[in-house]
Amino acid sequence: MRKAKPKKRIILPDPKFGDVMVTKFVNNLMLQGKKSIAFDIFYNALDIVGQRMKDSEKTPLEIFKIALENVTPQVEVKSRRVGGATFQVPTEVRPERKQSLSMKNLILFARKRSGKGMSEKLAAEIIAAYNQEGGAFKRKEDMHRMAEANKAFAHFRF
Repeated sequence: MRKAKPKKRIILPDPKFGDVMVTKFVNNLMLQGKKSIAFDIFYNALDIVGQRMKDSEKTPLEIFKIALENVTPQVEVKSRRVGGATFQVPTEVRPERKQSLSMKNLILFARKRSGKGMSEKLAAEIIAAYNQEGGAFKRKEDMHRMAEANKAFAHFRF
């Protein structure tokens, strides 16, 4: 490679919980650079999660982290051209990409949900992911199923 690898940017922890993962999630949630609005949406969603899951002994932040863990894919398929044929080759996902994929899927399926506001939708998707259901969890299951089906092409790894 001609160019040097770009330096990893340091992401500061969020003001309320002091957690870097929350800031990364909010950065993915943010539209058009409106970070304060994204933080409001996220914190409101966690408040809603806290209200709906009163009976759980876990804090809303712990519920959010478990939900993210539940929608994190371990393997994915990548297209690899061998000869004239294109194979779907199962590969393991790097840790940074795992986190990124899980956050993006959670946000994507929260946006697709029907509901009043984004914080309501996000809260509903977080609760669904915590209970191992919902769109984001289904996407992870589909990824794993595809990788399992194409296990025979694993020797084409690159």
